[in-house]
Amino acid sequence: MKKLLLNFSRLLTGAVFVFSGFVKGVDPLGTAYKLEDYFAAYGTEWANELSLSLSILLCVVEFTIGVALLLNLKPKLAAWGLMLVMVFFTGLTLYDAIYAPVADCGCFGDAIKLTNWQTFYKNVVLLVFTVIVFRNRNKEKKRLPQQFQSVLVVLVMILFGSFSWYNYQHEPMIDFRPWKVGNSMNGDPNAETNVYLIYRNKTTGETKEYLSPNYPWNDKSWLEAWEFVDQRFESENPGIAHNLRAEDINGADNTSLVLDSEIMFVFVSYDIEKVSGKAASKFMALSEVINSYSLSQVILTASLPEEMASFQSKHNSQLEAFFADEVVLKTMIRSNPGLVLFNKGVVIEKWHYNDFPDEKEISELKVKLEKLNQTGN
Repeated sequence: MKKLLLNFSRLLTGAVFVFSGFVKGVDPLGTAYKLEDYFAAYGTEWANELSLSLSILLCVVEFTIGVALLLNLKPKLAAWGLMLVMVFFTGLTLYDAIYAPVADCGCFGDAIKLTNWQTFYKNVVLLVFTVIVFRNRNKEKKRLPQQFQSVLVVLVMILFGSFSWYNYQHEPMIDFRPWKVGNSMNGDPNAETNVYLIYRNKTTGETKEYLSPNYPWNDKSWLEAWEFVDQRFESENPGIAHNLRAEDINGADNTSLVLDSEIMFVFVSYDIEKVSGKAASKFMALSEVINSYSLSQVILTASLPEEMASFQSKHNSQLEAFFADEVVLKTMIRSNPGLVLFNKGVVIEKWHYNDFPDEKEISELKVKLEKLNQTGN
């Protein structure tokens, strides 16, 4: 019975760690953004430059511990790693649950969203099984030679690290975000959409959610004690799954132009000043190709209008620019710049700047989508 419980504990914790490491490792930039949220919450923004490296390191460590537990490799080392990680994150998530410095911990990336309290409870349950594995770490039999086990562990680390780096250099192989290819971002414009606002008490850290506009916005004492932290949208129409608002320089809403149009190429750059020279050259060359086929294109950015104007002047670009929330743009595509192709609100394709399409692909997409739109499908 004890052996059965030990094996169950080892396999369960191993499976959770493999899953958690994988869903974060397939989107290391998204994990890096979550780390930056933590750095901002704890006043350590100086660490933002390390966020990507720490993201990949965290994913590799977590995934490797999981594989080691599942395959019973280096049991003592795996048990110690499991215990240290679980103790640290259980303490961290308890603090998150009480004070809510971030909206969610991102322990399963964008694959599964948990509240801070749900994450803490999950960790408490896992900690029970972790203790069982840790207490029996010296009782596990060595089934493979130590050197071979070490080689396997190092190999897993190298392969998964390479996998995460590849996903950073391109769009994630698996997209868990609302803006994934094939999703319709539009729906019935008459469908009712509810906006929920999340506020946090500045003193206690307590969070409350209000259905807009049913919150005490006109109570000055309440506004002094509470701060806005997030919002979410709930609609009768499942096609509306985003909070994008694309504004022109005058603040007019042009979201429908972006999402309702046929064959709309949307360049996305959350920070135009961070676009490298190489990426900018690719961006402008592709923009010229799209223009040569008389296809619609715009750029969405969270940069200031003057920063966008400076970029356009530098690169002699006449591309129409709209301005949107940085978080939304980072969620839309993990590339700066990136390219999203919409057709009547449906995400047709997404490209990292390392994988921008060539002229032949643009031509083929034009023919395909024009035929699709003509048939009304």
